[in-house]
Amino acid sequence: MDTGTHLVMGIALGGLATLDPLVANSSYTATAVMIGTVLGSQAPDIDTVLKMRNNAVYIRNHRGITHSIPFVLLWPILITSAASFTFPEAHMLHTWIWTFLAVFLHVFVDIFNAYGTQAIRPLSSRWVALGIINTFDPFIFGVHIAGLILWAFGLPPGPTFIMVYIILIGYYLARILEHRSIKALVREKIPDARRIILSPTMRYHKWKIAVTTGDKYYVAIADNREITILDTFERHPLPDSPVLDAALKDVNLSAFVSFSPVYRWEISYEQEMFTVRFIDLRYRSRGRYPFVAIVHLDDQLNILNSFTGWVFTEEKLQKKLNVITG
Repeated sequence: MDTGTHLVMGIALGGLATLDPLVANSSYTATAVMIGTVLGSQAPDIDTVLKMRNNAVYIRNHRGITHSIPFVLLWPILITSAASFTFPEAHMLHTWIWTFLAVFLHVFVDIFNAYGTQAIRPLSSRWVALGIINTFDPFIFGVHIAGLILWAFGLPPGPTFIMVYIILIGYYLARILEHRSIKALVREKIPDARRIILSPTMRYHKWKIAVTTGDKYYVAIADNREITILDTFERHPLPDSPVLDAALKDVNLSAFVSFSPVYRWEISYEQEMFTVRFIDLRYRSRGRYPFVAIVHLDDQLNILNSFTGWVFTEEKLQKKLNVITG
């Protein structure tokens, strides 16, 4: 989920914690718990700072180790330990419990979007991405804001946020059923589908779809349960090619391949330069595929430059690459 949604979840969990008698009866514990749930709701995304280094490091590591099983256990310990120095009168066990719930909830809800996390690391480095909830879901955010407003107007936070989470459990179940239904419709449309990847949008009944068959890739959209195929590409296995082997040693391209589950590739040669381009098929927008990786190599297969990330025009891509053709 986005930072704003995680934040309101952390505050809501701090309000829900007032149902805990030890929290409700101690202002020190209540304050420590609220700080713990807010920090716990943000802590796993500390890896966002990796974007300051470069996109390759960010793509390969964002929602990786900081969302893993060891860190789900470590974050509450670190936050609670810091709180114990500031609020020594607070009940630390209950501070840890509610902080742990905040961290766990952060990682749990991230599993439901298309980006996913390495939540079961170190058991597996596989990205877990259920593709059921959009990274920003207006309904989830809005229900939390409504609960916070009711709290601000004097309603007791405990019962208020119990109702909020009952509503959200129902919403998640509805989205899971919708997801299954759309997959079934896709299989009717493309009977030989081997893999179907759904990416939710901010509109409840609109989904982006990428389908892999034995020999083709299909890019489609579901809108009010109507499946429309937008693009079809021939599926070609990666060749045994010196150009491709050299390109795959590049950090940007290798990061892209480690992250993207469905992509097509192109190799071209012009102006005494090879261009290797990989294109993620999940994120079609306005007729373009903005999430790409591209590598330029000279005739000796030395890497000249490369890029991976989101880019919406060819002009912007060339600026990022800063190609020297003269």
